[in-house]
Amino acid sequence: MVRMDLQEFLTHVRSGSPIIGGSPEHEFMHGASQDAFRITAQINDGYRTPDEIRDLLSELTGTAIDESVMVFPPFYSEFGKNLRLGKDVFINLGCRFQDTGGITIGDGALIGHGCTLTTLNHSVDPDRRADMEPKPISIGRKVWLGASVTVVPGVTIGDGAIVGAGSVVTKDVPANTIVAGVPANALRSTGFDA
Repeated sequence: MVRMDLQEFLTHVRSGSPIIGGSPEHEFMHGASQDAFRITAQINDGYRTPDEIRDLLSELTGTAIDESVMVFPPFYSEFGKNLRLGKDVFINLGCRFQDTGGITIGDGALIGHGCTLTTLNHSVDPDRRADMEPKPISIGRKVWLGASVTVVPGVTIGDGAIVGAGSVVTKDVPANTIVAGVPANALRSTGFDA
């Protein structure tokens, strides 16, 4: 059996190469998810101080989480090691991050409660449905995602943008733009330059 380490896996994913069902990458992803589930269970199991949550998030992501970051549990991540949080990020309760393909959240972003960020698409071919295509999500600085927003793989949301509650973001959002709907469409400029 071929073994791989985290850096090999992240190099594979960041290249945009598919994760083939049953491959070493697929097995690594499933193994890593068990560690993420253990850590998120600790985050969500009873009361934790903000410092304790940040310590657990640092363990989940493998990077230091700035003391300005605030996360309200419950919080879910199925991988953790491809999640990057900037300074002054606020994540409200009940968010679900599928970060295997990569999620970056910029400084000062507000993520409303119940948001779902997904970074993997399954193959369209029903005989290859276990194969996955990783596509990262990038959320810019001072972005505000309203409650229950879903962001699909490969989307970039520009600095200062606002996404209305309940929206499904299927395409890139320009900076300083308000979008809403299913799928989300541009409504107007925020009138500010983030």
